[in-house]
Amino acid sequence: MTTQTTDIPPTPTDERRSWLREHSELGVCVLLLALGALVLTDALTMDVDITQRGPVGPKTVPVVVGIGLLVIAALLAVDVLRGGHGQAETGEDIDLSEPADWRTVLLLTGVFLGAAVLIEPLGFPIAGALLFWGAAFALGSRRVDRDPLIAGVLSLATYALFNNLLGVPLPGGPLMGVM
Repeated sequence: MTTQTTDIPPTPTDERRSWLREHSELGVCVLLLALGALVLTDALTMDVDITQRGPVGPKTVPVVVGIGLLVIAALLAVDVLRGGHGQAETGEDIDLSEPADWRTVLLLTGVFLGAAVLIEPLGFPIAGALLFWGAAFALGSRRVDRDPLIAGVLSLATYALFNNLLGVPLPGGPLMGVM
């Protein structure tokens, strides 16, 4: 008994799906275009008092970033439409046949959300230390003697840098007034 196979010509839907699959990088172009338009719109509608701005002004960097995003989106779209493709991910020490490590992703998400909730009542130094320590734990470090100390120093240094040197006020929590 023999089976016959017939070659079925591709339908327009199949051709469209094939074209979209081959040009999937255009989705990144759309994302960059939307992000650039959002940044530019936000920057150009910013209400800035002329007496509060310096020689450059607070609109300059967002406008430059927005224009840069639009230019990159256009250049990438031209490259993709001309047949350019990104290289397939090879990874350094990653076995792409292995499934994702969802435990680590969920732990990191929980640590991040926990820090976001705790930053107001506990302040940045404590919430930041918990964030850094929790991230180290989620990523596999089990050095209970070293990790909390490093997290505390890193968090206090970040707090001092932003709050005192850069003038970006961070919630201090119980340490308000100490630093």
